[in-house]
Amino acid sequence: MTIAEPEKKKSLYTTMIVLTVVVLVVFLTCMPYLVTIAFAEGPAEQSAADASPIFGVTIPAGYKRWELIAPAEEAAPLDELRAVVGNHTAIDAYQAGKLPFPDGTILVKRAWKRKQSPEFASATIPGAATTVQVMVKDSRKYAATGGWGFGRFINGKPVDEAQHRTCFACHEARAKSRDYVFTRLAP
Repeated sequence: MTIAEPEKKKSLYTTMIVLTVVVLVVFLTCMPYLVTIAFAEGPAEQSAADASPIFGVTIPAGYKRWELIAPAEEAAPLDELRAVVGNHTAIDAYQAGKLPFPDGTILVKRAWKRKQSPEFASATIPGAATTVQVMVKDSRKYAATGGWGFGRFINGKPVDEAQHRTCFACHEARAKSRDYVFTRLAP
């Protein structure tokens, strides 16, 4: 064995240790992010009582961390501030200008009563939460309603069946040409 061989082995050993440390650091750095994504996109653990009548739609877990599609303001008599957010499938479809939306798209509209800011007189801010409305794209499951399932929730509980019967008719009458979706991506 020559003198250079132990040096080569030592160098190889040092390189392996450095690579192992780098891989471990990358893994530990990425793990919390990957867990967050898994929970945000994963199915919500909810009972049948939490599902909307007719469609069986539930409030998706992690939706409050989803990306904003567009804000809106609803005039009287509702006087609401609204924000529509979407899962990754929805955001990708919006950014690509893809219609119809692909299966797996989930849109969530959050709504709050408008109220005047106590700190800034000309500002309107969110007050009490009013509803969470959900649209889920599954072209097979919801074929009779343009491929969309609907859910409207107050305080986390679905509203009655009569209100859910109005969802598709309203979307069909006003947004059929945009795959039944009212909201456009904010510039």
